Amino acid sequence: MPQEPFNLKTIAVGAYGPSLLYGMATGAILPVIALSARDLGADLAMAALVITLTGIGSLVTNVPATLIATRFGERRALVGASLWCSAAMVLGLLAPNLAVFAAAIFMVGMAGAVFGLARQSYLTEAVPIHLRARALSTLGGVTRIGVFLGPFAAALVMSFAGLDGAYWVGAGAALVAAVLSSRVPELNAPGRVAMTGSVIARAGDPASAPTVGSILRSHRRIFTTVGIGVVLIAATRATRQAVLPLWAQDIGLDVTTTALIYGLSGAIDMLIFYPAGKLMDVKGRRWVAVPSMVIMGVALILLPFTVDAAGLLLVALLIGFGNGIGSGIVMTLGADFSPTPGRPQFLGIWRLLSDVGTMSGPGILAAVTAVATLSAGIWTTGGLGLVAAAVLWFWVPPRRPTSTAGN
Repeated sequence: MPQEPFNLKTIAVGAYGPSLLYGMATGAILPVIALSARDLGADLAMAALVITLTGIGSLVTNVPATLIATRFGERRALVGASLWCSAAMVLGLLAPNLAVFAAAIFMVGMAGAVFGLARQSYLTEAVPIHLRARALSTLGGVTRIGVFLGPFAAALVMSFAGLDGAYWVGAGAALVAAVLSSRVPELNAPGRVAMTGSVIARAGDPASAPTVGSILRSHRRIFTTVGIGVVLIAATRATRQAVLPLWAQDIGLDVTTTALIYGLSGAIDMLIFYPAGKLMDVKGRRWVAVPSMVIMGVALILLPFTVDAAGLLLVALLIGFGNGIGSGIVMTLGADFSPTPGRPQFLGIWRLLSDVGTMSGPGILAAVTAVATLSAGIWTTGGLGLVAAAVLWFWVPPRRPTSTAGN
């Protein structure tokens, strides 16, 4: 059957606008969470713990998010998550003590889990499979652009509003994301679980409607093979954000130089998401997933051999390139393997695996560094990237998919 004409531009504002704004909202507060915690009496260790609450909130909400998306639909889930995030920003702004502030940051993580699941599920259903990787890599790229722009918008407002300005930017951006999300048309694709009202299975029998448990059992082989690769991808990516400033400090670079190198690495990361998505659509997912992890793994292994700013910059650019070409790969693989009906449940588990990797990667780095050296910790992280490449090479199909997993 010939593919129906479809242009990503037709859904650009509704699909990507909220993601850009949501990325700005979270990006605006990330640099100041620790500072706000310190102002409320936290010591350095407690401030660091408060920062991790966004990840913990997302981790514990991934599976419950499937119930929200299934019961209310992707559009309402997007709107609700954006409003919840905006409310959390205001709560953080007005927090009278550290406990309330910590709860607000945890709420931001909860909102992120629901928003991330709903936007991925929506694009997976709305976009034809021959454009899926481009759509999802663009989603990842747009979100990264939003996170990149957020601190600059916050800095502008903080110049006259103080630290509170970051939370006003975050609350405002999340609120506008909710308004844009409300204009997204609800999906009614044939053969999928109804996303509004009662849950109806493909055959029309409510008793056969999928649950998280049934999806976990029926797709356990995917979760224990490609899913392991997803955990390793997330661990490698999360750790790369920590090792660049840590190694820069270790070789004696000042904070300005470190920030510049980090920013250039992030810029490379954001520039190449669409070509990578097109390559996945044309050649297959393996063509991007494996090189992305090989490049990042090798770059991280090379990092401890750098001794000056020039060497660190070259390796940082290589890390940014490797991460950039892998933009959207986790979401794309999740979309490829997810069944319909049962897609929200599958994606909730998939995002849980990714968050486990995100939380465990820096922990592995810290543990190895504590018992050995920072170099050993970075080499271990690079090794995780290479193992991820091997797992993905073995388990990801060599050719692009031609139909959805559940059809």
